[in-house]
Amino acid sequence: MSRNAWWNAKGRAADTSGGPVLVTGASSGLGRECALDLERRGFEVLAGVRRVEDGEKLLARSSRGRLEYAIIDVTDEESVEASAEFVRSRHPGLRGLVNNAGIAVSAPLETVDSATLRRQLETNVVGQLAMVRAHLPHLRRSRGRIVNITSGLGRVAIPYLGAYAAAQFAKEALSDALRRELATSGVGVSVVQPGAIMTPIWGKISALADDALSSAPPAVAAVYRASFTAFLKANAGAAAESTTTPQQFADAVARALTDSVPRTRYRVGPDARTADLLSRILPDRLLDRRFAAVPPTREEWEKAGPVPRPDDRTPWPY
Repeated sequence: MSRNAWWNAKGRAADTSGGPVLVTGASSGLGRECALDLERRGFEVLAGVRRVEDGEKLLARSSRGRLEYAIIDVTDEESVEASAEFVRSRHPGLRGLVNNAGIAVSAPLETVDSATLRRQLETNVVGQLAMVRAHLPHLRRSRGRIVNITSGLGRVAIPYLGAYAAAQFAKEALSDALRRELATSGVGVSVVQPGAIMTPIWGKISALADDALSSAPPAVAAVYRASFTAFLKANAGAAAESTTTPQQFADAVARALTDSVPRTRYRVGPDARTADLLSRILPDRLLDRRFAAVPPTREEWEKAGPVPRPDDRTPWPY
């Protein structure tokens, strides 16, 4: 048996040869844990980070000397092409590409300006496809796999996470199309959908949320502030209380890379599975009722100005 093997969930030896696994967004959180976990399993790992100091911190935690890092900004085409050249110059192929880099914009859609929405989509959608395009030749050479990281919000869009959900829905669609387009190429495509897991992303969400409210017209921000603040607090609390762990996420990524017949989707955590179930069995209006307590009350809307009747097309007085 090859020394480049580990035992998968079904008790079979899983091949870890064929070049490194490239993990984007490995500076912190789930990406970092995934990169370190894959190295422990025997993979060569190329960790994509934004800063040299983050890469050096990763190297300090390397357990087997099979991890290296590269500076990769998925929103910068030159950086993406440089990552492909880095792989081409050092490795015969690429065993896997884990598209984990991303940001999460949480804000009422009325307060999300165009620049913020573009940043959300450029990072979580456009940048992911740029990485796939750049690295597909290496993946085909090794018959490797693409693992796109989304979330339960790629199935159900909830209030105040509309921009993020739009990116996740789009990434799910790209994954389905890629899987079908590459079906005869030898390259597999899977999605990993983690639920809420307590990681540093929650602090970043709060910062982006503050920016969104502060940049909105005062009258608009005033309507949403109370309900949005309560939403952020509840969301962070749910993440803190979640029993889903980064290790469970890393296990799912490893399975997507090594299962002999990979699933199209690996759901991690009860909330991710619940989101999938609800999206399939509940009509839209019942889903709307589930989230009815999240947005501002009618009284809060009335404080901002007259609430139009359903047939009233009078513009709001902002």
